[in-house]
Formats: sequence, C-alpha cells, structure tokens
Amino acid sequence: MKIYVDGDACPVIKIIERVAEKYGVSVVILCDTNHILNSDYSEICIIGAGADAVDLALINKCSSGDIVVTQDYGVAALALGKKAYAIHQNGKIYSDDNIDGLLMDRHLAKKSRLASSKSRVKGPKKRTKGDDIKFEKAFNELILSVI
Repeated sequence: MKIYVDGDACPVIKIIERVAEKYGVSVVILCDTNHILNSDYSEICIIGAGADAVDLALINKCSSGDIVVTQDYGVAALALGKKAYAIHQNGKIYSDDNIDGLLMDRHLAKKSRLASSKSRVKGPKKRTKGDDIKFEKAFNELILSVI
C-alpha cells in the first residue's frame, strides 16, 4: 500500500507524512511544475504543467489498496474505480455510496454558475485547526482499516 497525494494546493501534507511515517507507509506526492515541493519523507513526483496532468499521473500510478488524498471528486471516482481508497483534505472518505451524489452536486453547481450572471464565485472558507484535527482523525482511521 502507498499513499498518493494530489499535492497541488494540498494543505494537509505535513499531517499525511506524520501519520504515514507512524505506520511505516510510503507517500508519493504529485505536483505540477508550478508547485514545487520538498520533503524529507515523501517521494516527490513533479509532473509537467497542463490541464489535469497531475490528476492523470496520480490515477495511472495508484492501484488497488492504495490511498489517494485529493479534493477532486473526479480523481476520487477514478481511484475508487481502481479499488483504491480516497479521502478529501477535510476528512471526508469517498466511497461507492457517496461519490455519485458528490459528482452530481459538482455538476449542478457548475451549471448554476454558468447560468448565473455573477462572474465571480466565493471560494471555500478559511481552513481551521479543527479542519486539520478532523482530517487527521479520519486519515488515521482509514489507514488502520486498510493495513
């Protein structure tokens, strides 16, 4: 088992590495050339910039039983299709039971934005310490359920 991280703008990399090291699980962080990362624990894979280049590389690398950390529902769906596990940076564990609804919500939100006269949409709320605690708890539980 390996942990694959969609590293572009991922706020929980340090938590992932700390927890993975505790259990002796290797981590591969994928990022594009616009987000160069360094790590003493993880393998860093720098992927050429391009639309969805990191996402496609991550899905090509992961396999059954691996864990994927991503905020992208499409990447999560593809990981689940390969029998990998997937978790969002907020601690939500993606599953066959919830991924279709999440993808539909994303689709409807995009349609709504396109139909709206507003050109700007409010981004996500600022990350809190509580968000990090929630992620770490869920991530620990996920790893323990897999190993």
